[in-house]
Formats: sequence, structure tokens, C-alpha cells
Amino acid sequence: MKIYDWPTGPYPARVRIALAEKNLQSQVQFVTVDLWKGEHKTPEFLAKNYSGTLPVLELDDGTLLAECTAITEYLDALDDAPLLTGRTAREKGMIHMMSKRAELELLDAVSVYFHHATPGLGPDVELYQNPEWGLRQRDKAVRGMRYFDGILRKQPFVAGEFFSMADITVIGGLIFAGLVTLPVPDECDALQAWYARMQERPSVKNRVTMSTPAPASA
Repeated sequence: MKIYDWPTGPYPARVRIALAEKNLQSQVQFVTVDLWKGEHKTPEFLAKNYSGTLPVLELDDGTLLAECTAITEYLDALDDAPLLTGRTAREKGMIHMMSKRAELELLDAVSVYFHHATPGLGPDVELYQNPEWGLRQRDKAVRGMRYFDGILRKQPFVAGEFFSMADITVIGGLIFAGLVTLPVPDECDALQAWYARMQERPSVKNRVTMSTPAPASA
């Protein structure tokens, strides 16, 4: 399998963490797509992923899977022993719901803030920006942090009693928040404590160094 990504990207981090949690790193070749050069918007890459986003998983038969949730669900099902997406119907439902909330209320909101209200990836890539919308999404991301702080005051993980895809999505959101210097509010001590614990997990700590990326032309 190949993973097209950018090693320090917050969305690629979600799949890299999932790979490590499933111990699948040795089965994947990483192919670097340079976001800062806009390589994800070239015709060659758009032929792999219409959305022009990272990461993308390419299977040995040429099948291409984009979207972090889809890739994680695929990886988690490979051995018929799901760790990240739930085993029972209730677990699956809760994890999917909380992961989607983490995307909408935190990760994607930070992404919009980055692309619209900061220099983003630079003028050659950011062809349209709406700063007002970006700032609104920044405020939404902070509200999302407060929401997840409330959740984590009642339970050890985002979707319940064990680490899951939902935790990975919130981790991605906080990685992105760190990159754009959007701090977690001081009063969100439960979220801060949870994130400190998550950063000690080997899958999170080693996400960038788990593999030497292949050249983009590979």
C-alpha cells in the first residue's frame, strides 16, 4: 500500500496514528506530496483525489481511498479485529458520531481558519480567502474545544471507555491548533490533561518519524 501525505500535516497525522495503532507501518510506503508547493492541487494528484486533499491510500490493485475516516475504517477492518472503529453496533455508532463532531466542531474549523484568516499555504496556493469566515471558524474551533473538555470530564476517551478513531480526530484538531497557535482555553483542563496523555502514546509521539517518506515521484 502507498500513503500519499505530508509528514507533519494534521489530517495525515490521523492515518499515521491509525497505522501505528494497528501496527501496519511496515506494510505502507509513504509518498510525500508537498503542500507548500501546491502539489496536492496539480492535475496529476487531482487524478488520484478529486478533492485535492491529503492523505490518500492507494491499494496494490490501484484502488484509491481518500478521506481519513474511510482510510481508518479500511485499515481497522483488515484483520477482522477492529480496535479503532468499534466492535458492537453501539460502539460503532458512538465512535462515528463523535469523530464526525470532532471534524465539524474542531479540526475542519481550524482548517478553515488557517486557509482563510492566516497566510495559509501562501498566495500561490491560497487563491481565495475570506478572512471574516476564517475568524468565525476560529471561534467555532474554540467552542469545540470547550465541548470536548466537557465530554472528557465525564469519561476517559472521546467516545467512551477506550481509545478510538474519535480520539484520533480530536488529536488531529489539536495538532492543527498548535500549528496555527490557537491555544486550548485555560479552563479546559480536562481536554489539556487528556491531550497530554495522548501525546505519550507511541502512535502519536512517533507519527512523523515512523517512516522515511519516499520522493513524490515514487
